[in-house]
Amino acid sequence: MTAMEQNPGETKTSDLPAQTTPTASESPALAEELPELEPSQPVANITDFGINLYSQAGQLILQLPPEMPGDWEAVWQQLQLHLQARSPFWSPQTHMEVRVGNRLLDQRQLQQLAEAFHPVHINVQRICTSRRQTAIAAATLGYSVEQTLFIPPFPDSEASPTEAAPTASPLYLQTTLRSGNEICHAGSVILVGDLNPGSTIIAGGDILVWGRIRGVVHAGAGGNLSARIMGLYLAATQLRIADLIARSPTPPKGFYPEVAYATPNGIQIAPVGHLHLA
Repeated sequence: MTAMEQNPGETKTSDLPAQTTPTASESPALAEELPELEPSQPVANITDFGINLYSQAGQLILQLPPEMPGDWEAVWQQLQLHLQARSPFWSPQTHMEVRVGNRLLDQRQLQQLAEAFHPVHINVQRICTSRRQTAIAAATLGYSVEQTLFIPPFPDSEASPTEAAPTASPLYLQTTLRSGNEICHAGSVILVGDLNPGSTIIAGGDILVWGRIRGVVHAGAGGNLSARIMGLYLAATQLRIADLIARSPTPPKGFYPEVAYATPNGIQIAPVGHLHLA
């Protein structure tokens, strides 16, 4: 709104000609400096979109709003404006966890997030999501992933209150986990690729790695002693099933599938063909 315009109910106090401000269309230089916003709209506070950026235990947390149809571009623009206007309260090269909830993000959108934070020296390290597609996209890009179980806020009114809680479907990943990567999932995790030293998988169910296991694996993380860990080459830094902890023995001489399982005497490892997997 220019100075020549008058809001309803506003009293004009001067007959002097108003000074007008050149618009972005009249001044190309100004158009390059200003974001494309409606002239009469103020820049909304970032909390108006449900976005929250804060520090917790020495780590930055970015909380994105719940999924709403067609609102990604609006959220994206407000996030960029917020980063440009806000004074940094973090140290350079700080790691950040992004909590996206039930919002569906693809690889392009995750890369957009990472690129937005590069100029302010923030590194996206971990993605927390309840969507399988988002978890797969994040793991493929090399981020640590925590996939939580999404429970709809309005359950079926006919459902029995004694009905068993929903269980997470298996998370299927086709990638290589490198040092620093961590995958957390409430159900079973299937990885087609290697689990390198320094990487971790934590699963509420089984862990199946169609490749080498040389990192940390924790199956049955919620206390499920019947969970198993299977891999083509089992040389884990640490094996955990429920509350049981073990280290892999001497790395196997050959490349053959093995399974780790819980017994009254602790965690045992055996060739897959020697164990009944009922």
